[in-house]
Amino acid sequence: MRVIQITDLHIGREGEDTYLVDVRENFRRIIAAVQERRPDFLVLSGDLCYSQGELDIYNWIKPSVDQLNIPYEVMAGNHDDFQLVAKAFGRDSDLKSDGLYYTRTWEGKPIVFMDTSKYIVAEEQLAWVEAQLKQLKGDIVLFIHHPPLLVGMPFMDNNYALKDRNPLLDILSAYPGNIDVFCGHYHIDRTIRWKNLLVHVTPSCFFQIDSYAEDFKVDHYRIAFREISFLPELTISAVHYL
Repeated sequence: MRVIQITDLHIGREGEDTYLVDVRENFRRIIAAVQERRPDFLVLSGDLCYSQGELDIYNWIKPSVDQLNIPYEVMAGNHDDFQLVAKAFGRDSDLKSDGLYYTRTWEGKPIVFMDTSKYIVAEEQLAWVEAQLKQLKGDIVLFIHHPPLLVGMPFMDNNYALKDRNPLLDILSAYPGNIDVFCGHYHIDRTIRWKNLLVHVTPSCFFQIDSYAEDFKVDHYRIAFREISFLPELTISAVHYL
């Protein structure tokens, strides 16, 4: 089973200045790459919008994803409105009062999707995650917009990390199996091992941030996606830059 994850699209309104980057053309290029590789599933893991969630932008994105004829899931990031995401992509059945989060089973493999669009995981979602994990066994997969821990990147760790991480980490680390975590938000390619978590941070479709700078600094403008292959006893994950 092959899955492609794209994240941090930051699509602006038509004609909007998006940091002098043609984000709509970037999206078209990423969609063409997905079409060429034909994965079994596609995940859009948040920050679909440039600055804040707008229904018109979601409605612009959706037809391009639909025409791929590939099953896909969509998540909200901190630049999104989770209620508008659910409305635009027909995910009202997955909508809760505090976010858009849900589980799926892909070819027998359990996949958990969380919502960190408010920079926190509220009590209701924490209870939901804990309940889901109690029903599962073996190694599992979690998609989440924010990395659930610090990744050693000064600018993002100091300014834009997920808040109140410890309750979530306590729940995840108590799970008796391994958890592959796929996220974005940091505009960087990085992998972190912590206890039973292997956290894969996927680069952006906008630009990448300097991983060593204390202040904001663009590293480069190459866009990327992550391709994940789930084999019976092996998971292979690789980032592909365009």
